[in-house]
Amino acid sequence: MHPTVDDRYKWIALGNATLAVLLATLDASITIIAMPDIFRGIHLDPLVPGNSFYLLWMILGYLVVTSVLVVSLGRLGDMVGRVRIFNVGFVIYTVASLLLAIDWMTGEAGALWLIGFRVVQGIGGACLIANSGAIIADAFPAHQRGMALGINNIVGVSGQFVGLVLGGLLAPIDWRLVFLLSVPVGILGTVWAYRSLREVSTPHPGRIDWTGNVSFALGLILVMVAVTYGIRPAGGHATGWGSPTVIGLMVAAAVCLVTFVVVERRSTHPMFRLGLFRIRAFTFGTLSTFLAAIARGGLMFMLIIWLQGIWLPQHGYSFSEAPLWAGIYMLPLTAGILVAGPLSGILSDRYGARPFATAGMLLTAVGFGLLLLLPTNFSYPAFGAILLLIGLAMGLFASPNRAAVMNSLPAADRGAGGGMNTTFQNSAQVLSIGVFFTLMIIGLAATLPQTMSAGLQAHGVSAADAQHASDLPAVSILFAAFLGYDPIQHLLGTHALAGLSPADHAALTGHSFFPDLISGPFQDGLHAAFAFAIAACLIAALASLMRGRRQVDDPDAVVPQAGGARPVRPLAE
Repeated sequence: MHPTVDDRYKWIALGNATLAVLLATLDASITIIAMPDIFRGIHLDPLVPGNSFYLLWMILGYLVVTSVLVVSLGRLGDMVGRVRIFNVGFVIYTVASLLLAIDWMTGEAGALWLIGFRVVQGIGGACLIANSGAIIADAFPAHQRGMALGINNIVGVSGQFVGLVLGGLLAPIDWRLVFLLSVPVGILGTVWAYRSLREVSTPHPGRIDWTGNVSFALGLILVMVAVTYGIRPAGGHATGWGSPTVIGLMVAAAVCLVTFVVVERRSTHPMFRLGLFRIRAFTFGTLSTFLAAIARGGLMFMLIIWLQGIWLPQHGYSFSEAPLWAGIYMLPLTAGILVAGPLSGILSDRYGARPFATAGMLLTAVGFGLLLLLPTNFSYPAFGAILLLIGLAMGLFASPNRAAVMNSLPAADRGAGGGMNTTFQNSAQVLSIGVFFTLMIIGLAATLPQTMSAGLQAHGVSAADAQHASDLPAVSILFAAFLGYDPIQHLLGTHALAGLSPADHAALTGHSFFPDLISGPFQDGLHAAFAFAIAACLIAALASLMRGRRQVDDPDAVVPQAGGARPVRPLAE
């Protein structure tokens, strides 16, 4: 441990950094459940196909910004001081949260205001996430780092699921509360950070790699934009992946990212420390992080759609109250993460990360396999038990893996290396959403139009009106289920419904028709999505197994610049 670090300070650093990560990850998910109330509050219909842009970017904008900036801000922390960048992040985050809560506009202007300041909030969140792990790693000795980083990481992961419950509780009262909640906590964190944190690491000044930063940011943004267009219909197809727009975006992204790699290999002050990939534990730990996030990122959305759009209405819950109960019914997942995370972090300090992280990914694959076996209208005890298993497995993986990645890094590169790891994690979550949504949309588009048309006509709707309703893009049906809306009344309109018998009218607008209608097509897409997640988990387990033996950091190690001398590796016990 650095000689100026006392035993009390390390717990202060852990407490403040963990509060920061909790806020940053909680806000990545709190808007998901609150989205119906937010759209109602700004008087914008999310089921209109043209409004899907606002829906997607209100969800993904925060993740995109943190993915793009976290490496640069971690590297900047290495250069000018991690605590300095971290503290600035608290200020930006808190101010942006306040501005989000005071949005007075409605319609598209109100949505653009929210998207814009979600981006600003993401900048603050990136400052916090990029440097929190490095601040903790600086404050704790190697033999306690797994425990400390485990607590920090698990609180961050669980924050994504706690946000679902908080969003469900606060948004029905007033949608602005989901943003206002962060303001007093952000002020507390800001004052605490400025008063208590001190710079333990030694900054290593250098020049900003502007070419690398711009090419990387532009490439990643283009990929994320391509994802948002790829899951929307285009050219008569259910998805837009084959459209000229998406192909052009992906080609431009590839050009930017290839340019980035070429620039980084030649730069004397690179943003992305490619030399760190010569460290085996870092490379395979980061690959495991990426694959685990691919599997986990879409899981949350699939579970929300399953609960809000199908299971809860089938069990008597109204569509308006389904978002809150979806968050509550997912709590076993959070409980499993909170139980297994700190414990596995402590054990990994003693026995190494590889057995715990590898077992965690294998058990997560088992959990996805068990979800595949459930019927759409499942028994909740079985569903809750599987969620608990997946939570335990995720906690078993996350803490040891994060600690092993940070322990593998030379002290001077913890900010950049931790930021690189987080970038892979956040980018994977966005890509995962794109993959899961695409698989679901393809599954729905294959059979839903015929199923919907037949179901509507069976309840007295004319063939023309039924055909018009069944022509709605599958992505809009998916968003309706995701947001807890019953779109049947919206699709048919008052004119078509007015001509129906009272019994047919009640049946079509009741709790059961829409969930029963989409449950079959939904299950087809769900099976494809979970099969993909199982494959990602198994490859992550293999990558974890290849990380090597237990790693302990060498504080004097230096990663060479491009073309430099042999890298100094962490010591293996």
